[in-house]
Amino acid sequence: MESVLETEEGRKTKRRWCSCSKDDFLPEESFQSWASYRKALGETGLRLKDRITARSVDKFEITEIKARSGNEMKKSLSWWDLIWFGIGAVIGSGIFVLTGQEARDAAGPAVILSYVVSGVSAMLSVFCYTEFAIEIPVAGGSFAYLRVELGDFVAFVTAGNIILEYVIGGAAVARSWTSYFATLLNHHPNDFRIHATGLAADYSQLDPIAVVVITLICIAAVMSTKASSRFNYVASIAHLVIILFIIVAGLIQADTKNLTADFAPFGARGIFAAASVLFFAYIGFDAVSTMAEETKNPAKDIPLGLVGSMVIVTLCYCLMAVALCLMVPYYQIDPDAPFSVAFSAIGMDWAKYIVAFGALKGMTTVLLVSAVGQARYLTHIARTHMVPPWLAQVHGATGTPINATVVMLVATAVIAFFTSLGILANLLSISTLFIFMLVAVALLVRRYYVAGETTEANRKKLVASIAAILAASLAMALLWATVVEWWLWYVVALVVWLAATGYLWWAVPQARTPEKWGVPLVPWIPSASIAINIFLLGSIDGPSYVRFSIWTLLLLVYYFFFGLHASYDTAKSSAKQRKSLQGLVVENQMKLATYGAREQEHLKFMTIVTSSISVLSENVLQLECRLANKLGFYKSRLEVIIHQFSDLFQLANFLKNRACWYQQGFERKCSDLQKAETEVDLLGDEVEILLRLLEKIYVALEHYSPVLQHYPGVVEILKLIKREMKSNSI
Repeated sequence: MESVLETEEGRKTKRRWCSCSKDDFLPEESFQSWASYRKALGETGLRLKDRITARSVDKFEITEIKARSGNEMKKSLSWWDLIWFGIGAVIGSGIFVLTGQEARDAAGPAVILSYVVSGVSAMLSVFCYTEFAIEIPVAGGSFAYLRVELGDFVAFVTAGNIILEYVIGGAAVARSWTSYFATLLNHHPNDFRIHATGLAADYSQLDPIAVVVITLICIAAVMSTKASSRFNYVASIAHLVIILFIIVAGLIQADTKNLTADFAPFGARGIFAAASVLFFAYIGFDAVSTMAEETKNPAKDIPLGLVGSMVIVTLCYCLMAVALCLMVPYYQIDPDAPFSVAFSAIGMDWAKYIVAFGALKGMTTVLLVSAVGQARYLTHIARTHMVPPWLAQVHGATGTPINATVVMLVATAVIAFFTSLGILANLLSISTLFIFMLVAVALLVRRYYVAGETTEANRKKLVASIAAILAASLAMALLWATVVEWWLWYVVALVVWLAATGYLWWAVPQARTPEKWGVPLVPWIPSASIAINIFLLGSIDGPSYVRFSIWTLLLLVYYFFFGLHASYDTAKSSAKQRKSLQGLVVENQMKLATYGAREQEHLKFMTIVTSSISVLSENVLQLECRLANKLGFYKSRLEVIIHQFSDLFQLANFLKNRACWYQQGFERKCSDLQKAETEVDLLGDEVEILLRLLEKIYVALEHYSPVLQHYPGVVEILKLIKREMKSNSI
C-alpha cells in the first residue's frame, strides 16, 4: 500500500504504509546513535521530571497531535451509529459467561445487585467520558484526556493499561466465542481446543478458533469504519431480539423459589466481589469515546450515543440476570454456558441454540467495536511518540489506522490462544477500574484548575480535597479487602469522603465551565465514581494484583528506556518549532516597527484613505438601505393599486357579462313580440272572414224571419249575431 506525499520543495513522493525502517519506529534524536542514546539515559531523571509536570492543552491535541497521522479519519458517524456501537461494544461474553460463574461461586441470585452496582459505576464513568469526548474530540480517548489534565507520565501509565484492557478484553471475548460455538454444535468447548500438557493449567488450553475469529475481525475493522458501523447495528438489533427472547422465555418458566429461597448466600462481600468481576461486562463503552474524531457532531451525538447505549445495556443485564436466577437454583447454574444449560434444565433444550447464536452475535460485535476502539487509542498514543509513530499512520483510502489495528489484534490473538477466561476477567477489571478512577480525577482537575487563572490558595484546596477523597475511598477499599467487620471504620471513611467532596463543592470555585455539555452535580458524580471504582478494586483477588504489578513494572521499564526519551524529544521538537514560528512573528513585527518616516507617512495616509473609504462605504450602505426602504414602500403601494385594479377589472367583466345577458333577453322579448303581432294580424283576418260569414248567415236568416218567429231560440241567436256585428262595425 502506498500513499502520495508532497515534500517541502513541492515534489511528490510515494510512501509505503507497510514500511519498517528505523525512522518509522525510532525517528527521535535520542535514538540516532548509541552516543545520543547514552546521553539520553544519563538525563533520565531530568526528563522524567519534565514529563511528570508537563501537561498538554486541548487545542494541541485536536490540531497538532492529530495532524501527525498524515491523513484524517473520516467523519461519518452519527448518534445512531454510536448507540449501536455502544451496545455492540458492551453486550458480549460478560453477560453470557461471567453471569453464571459469579452467580454460582460468588453472589448467588444477588448477582442481580452485583450488576446494579457495577452498572452504577459504569454510568458514573460514562458521564465523565462524555464531557471529555465532547471537549477533546480525538481518537485518544482517556489517554488524551489524562495528558491534558494529569500530565504525560500518568497518561503513559494509563496508556499501558488501556492497551492491556483491550488486548485482554478481546482475548477473553474470543475464547468465549469458542465456548458458545461449541455449544451450538453440541460439543464441550475443550473439544475445539488443543491441550498442551507442558504448559501451566491456566495456559494449556490452546484456542485456534479464537485466533481465526480475531483475524476476520481485523480484516473487517481496517476496511471502513462506516461499513463496520452498519454491520454492527444490524447484528446488534438481531442480538437485542434474542436477548428479549431469553428474558421473556426465562420469566415464563420462572420459579420464584429459586430467587427468594437463598437470595444472597455469600453475603455483601459476595455481591461486591461479583460486581468487581462483572464490571468486565460493562467494558467497551470507552471505545465509543475514541470515535469522537470520526463523529459528525460530537456535542450532540456523543451524549446520546454513550448515555443511551449504557441505559439500554444496564437494563438488559439486570433483566437477563433475573431470568437466569428464576429458571434454575444458583448452585445448578453452569459457569461456562449458563443460559444454554438453564434452558435445557427446564425442558427447552432447543432454546440453547438460540442463546448460543445470540451470544456469538454479541461477542462478534464486541470484538469488532473493540478492534475499532483499541486501534484508535494506539494511534493517538503513537502520535505522541510514546510508542513508535509507525502505529499512528492513517491510510489515505480507507481512513482507518491499519498498522495499529493489525498490531493490537495480533497481540490479542496471541493472548487468546493461551490464556483462560478467569485470569483474563480479573486482570481486565483491575486495569479498567484504575483507568476510570483516573478519568474521574482528571475531570475534577479540569473543572477546578486552569493554569494561570486558578489562585494558589484554590489550587491547594483542590489538591487537599482530591487527596482526601482518594484516601477515604482507598480506606474503604482496604477495610473491605482485609475483612474488617467493625462498621464504625466504614462510617468514618464515608464521613471523610462526604466532607472532602462537600468542601470542594463549597469552598473551591469552578475555574472552567463546559461550552457544550457537562457532567451534572460536579463534584459529587466524579467523586462518587472515584469512590466506587476504588472500592471495587478492593474486591479483586490478590493474584490479579500480582499480575497487574508485573505488567505495570514492564510498562515502566519500557517507559524509562524508550517511551520517556521518544516523547521528550518529540515534545521539545514541537516546542522548538512553535518557538521558531513565534520568533518569525516577532521578527516581522520588529521589521514593521523599523520602517522609516516615509513608510510611516504612507501607512498613515493609507490609514486615512482607508478610513475615508470606510466612511464613504458606510454612507453608501446607509443610502442603499434608505433607497431599499423607499423601493420597498413604493413596491407595496404599487402592489395595492394593482390589486385594486384587478378587483375593478373583475367587476367590469361581471357587468359586461350581465349586460350581454340582458341584451340577449331583450332580443328574445322583441322576437317574441314580433311573433305575437304576426299572430294577431292573422287572427284579425280570420275574425273578419268569420264576421262576413256571419253577415251572410244573418241576411239569410232575416229572409226567413216570419218562419223563425216560431222558434224563440233561433231568434235569440239572430239578435246575438246582430249585436256582435254592430260592435265590430261590420
